[in-house]
Amino acid sequence: MHSTILQRLSEAASLTEDRVREIQKLEAETGQTADRLVLQKGYLSEAEILKVLAEVMGYEYRGDLRDESVPKDFVDAVPVQYARNYNLVGLGLTADGSARVACCAPLDVHPIDELSSMIGRELDVVLAPKAEITSLVNRAYKAKSDVVGEALTDIGTEDINSLAAEVEEGEDLLNVANKAPIIKLVNMILFNALKMRASDVHLQPKPDRLQIRFRVDGILYDMESAPKKVQEAIISRIKIMAKMDIAERRLPQDGRASLRLGEGEVDVRVSSVPTASGERIVLRLLDKSTKVYRLAEIGMEPGSLEIFRKYIQYTHGIILVTGPTGSGKTTTLYAAMSEMNAVEKNILTIEDPIEYNLDGVSQVQVNVKKGLTFAAGLRSFLRQDPDVMFVGEIRDRETAEIAIRAALTGHLVFSTVHTNDSPSSVTRLLDIGIEPYLVSSSVLLVIAQRLVRLICPKCKHWVTPDSVLSKKLVDSGIKLDKLKDGKVAVGKGCDYCFNSGYVDRTAIYEMLPIDDVMKDQIMDRSSATVIKRSAMERGALNTLRMDGLAKVVRGLTTIDEVMRVTQLDGA
Repeated sequence: MHSTILQRLSEAASLTEDRVREIQKLEAETGQTADRLVLQKGYLSEAEILKVLAEVMGYEYRGDLRDESVPKDFVDAVPVQYARNYNLVGLGLTADGSARVACCAPLDVHPIDELSSMIGRELDVVLAPKAEITSLVNRAYKAKSDVVGEALTDIGTEDINSLAAEVEEGEDLLNVANKAPIIKLVNMILFNALKMRASDVHLQPKPDRLQIRFRVDGILYDMESAPKKVQEAIISRIKIMAKMDIAERRLPQDGRASLRLGEGEVDVRVSSVPTASGERIVLRLLDKSTKVYRLAEIGMEPGSLEIFRKYIQYTHGIILVTGPTGSGKTTTLYAAMSEMNAVEKNILTIEDPIEYNLDGVSQVQVNVKKGLTFAAGLRSFLRQDPDVMFVGEIRDRETAEIAIRAALTGHLVFSTVHTNDSPSSVTRLLDIGIEPYLVSSSVLLVIAQRLVRLICPKCKHWVTPDSVLSKKLVDSGIKLDKLKDGKVAVGKGCDYCFNSGYVDRTAIYEMLPIDDVMKDQIMDRSSATVIKRSAMERGALNTLRMDGLAKVVRGLTTIDEVMRVTQLDGA
């Protein structure tokens, strides 16, 4: 079997005899398996190796585990550290009672054998990429107490009030902020936020308490509150973690911290502002273990996906993505860059902050204090022989001018702007002082996007619209005869979705390719309203609401959710 595997891997990678002998020598010296060595040397990608192994060993290969759920029996029986260390995760049972398990290292048989005895079943092995397994392990174990226990020992059954009771009033604040109860208390708030998939944590001082709020899937929820007497200690503890000045309470401050959750890493951006009841703190959580999505996974309808893929193959020009903060703009552009061939192209990014690490892409972090702004970074990129550049945001005329100069001199530039829709992005460039002829000759495509919540898969059911819902659907532009069997999907609300009826989010998109008609309108400095109306009349623009309504018909989200996020979109 071993010689067959090595032969098939060498054939797939077109390896010379010298390289095959080198791998055999390294196998003997290091004890590593052939597939790991081929991957380390970069002869084949992980997906290519796993496909070869699946064929030789008779296993199924799954490139995507996004829609899989891990059985509770597996989570209860297998410690999270074991699942993470050996990249093993359960996918359910087969018809004959075997446990289907995903792994990425089938030649390392000892962990697989040990897992079989751990769960007391025969295993049916499925091969999947490591990133997919890691992502599924994180989702499965996030709600399990032993994950929190890895980073938060001995918290037991304590709650906020019992921990707060251990803090004595009148103690030195700096001393209190480093005491075990306060450290545990702050850690518990953060890990509860991570368990609930929160993107932001708000600590809002009230006259009688410190209210804790989590933003989950774009919606703020009130959680437990902490007694007023520990407010200053909690805020000071967070400011210490974020390397902020705890003595300064009258001015706004910003800071950063990093948390570990098992093997996962979470970046925390901290912001404080003084209010009448005390300092208000907001923490933005960026989970580094979240995988980078592929273009096919981010919610684009087939027509929009075809347009986007066409334009990211261009060698020069600007592609803009617009939308409010937290609307997934960076995720969309990361998906585009991850689809490009980083071996053949030199891809450079300047971001604030770097949200996820991209293989083969050189990423630069903005540092305003040291003079490294978006404009300065972009200017230096031009001397780095780039093919593709991504600038986190066009905020001013200087950055816009450099981006346009880069686009006109043979580079493909991605960037984001903050406007309500795609035509407004074009007029924004004109408003900040860019000449119309430069905008019309450099901008290729503008994409507007928003995030809508997806209906919870656990409590999703299809209903026939009543008179009120029917009126909403018709008023929004959905013809009832277009509905699948005359029904729409809704979420009842369950424990899995915290009784909201929604879990996770997807994006709705508005694609605006800059065609000849639009170039003339830009030269004439036409308003965004004129550009939008003209594009819709020509069939060159599907608005955000239109894209959202298509997802309602498919049963992905609800009409209320689409109307909530497209309030300013009249079409």
